[in-house]
Amino acid sequence: MPDAVAANAANPHLAQYNARGLAGRIFSGVQPTGNLHLGNYLGAIRNFVRFQSSYDCIFCVVDQHAITVWQDPKELTNQTREITAAFLAAGIDAKTHIIFNQSLVPAHAQLAWVFNCVARMGWMSRMTQFKEKAGKDRENVSLGLFAYPSLMAADILAYKATHVPVGEDQKQHLELTRDIAIKFNNDFAVPDFFPITEPLIQGAATRVMSLRDGTKKMSKSDPSDYSRINLTDDSDTIAQKIRKAKTDPLPMPDSEAEAEKRPEAANLLDIYAALIDAERADIVASFAGQQFSAFKNALTEVAVAKLGPIGAEMQRLMKDPAYVDSVLRNGGERARAIAEPILAEVYRTVGFLKP
Repeated sequence: MPDAVAANAANPHLAQYNARGLAGRIFSGVQPTGNLHLGNYLGAIRNFVRFQSSYDCIFCVVDQHAITVWQDPKELTNQTREITAAFLAAGIDAKTHIIFNQSLVPAHAQLAWVFNCVARMGWMSRMTQFKEKAGKDRENVSLGLFAYPSLMAADILAYKATHVPVGEDQKQHLELTRDIAIKFNNDFAVPDFFPITEPLIQGAATRVMSLRDGTKKMSKSDPSDYSRINLTDDSDTIAQKIRKAKTDPLPMPDSEAEAEKRPEAANLLDIYAALIDAERADIVASFAGQQFSAFKNALTEVAVAKLGPIGAEMQRLMKDPAYVDSVLRNGGERARAIAEPILAEVYRTVGFLKP
């Protein structure tokens, strides 16, 4: 077997990036469907910033995915700007890389239709996210919700992205993207046309739980604002939410085994560890046997230092929507320049006549 370097050099989709000292091209998207919180930052956006040094990056606000369920139009516009502001405030360089909203590039929807005709109904029916979101009312959900994974495949493959950062909830969709790419390449006898996109699995300590219930994932849909730290929260609000975070009456755990049995303690320890890029075991050792109040003071200091500047910059950017919109327009132009030739080649491959 050739080693990884030789294999990458032989891969036409990776060779062009390797020649530039990069590991490949990343595509990733975030839905504009509500306030971004600490879990979104630790699980995705922080990693986007880190990927910039090693990958050619395309970051998308996926507004077309958002409307698979009804959205208030004004809120969708505002939330698209908020996601963009978060990308910029966290440190994504919109000049070196691309930030845009999905609907600016028609190739996403156009390629998705081709993929709708490549993907099989059985594949779509097995998607667990559709089953979870549709629940018992499957007959009344939108067709867009059912076909969501096909559009996701188009998002990725319209740019021939070689890598996609994924969490546990998106791994199945990326597997479908790979299946669609393989079937398209085989059906039309173009074996190397679309890359077989590789997942970039998010690191440890990225599953952030509710501050009010350590057994539930932190969510923007939770009715209690005290269940989460929003990226737009100011320093005082962050401090207040950490002080009010649910704990148990015991001192801090003195081992990881004990922490595992105490979900609220484990969650706060994981948040602290993630914010300073440490292992949970090291944080457990540092605070073993101490009172929660002392630990919360330390966590507050770290959280305010890390998140406060991001929130402040987001607030500043949200007061300048013209600038945010200009970033999206510029990114959209650059994204179209990449996607349109790929779509044109897809159209030629499937036999569509040129206009």
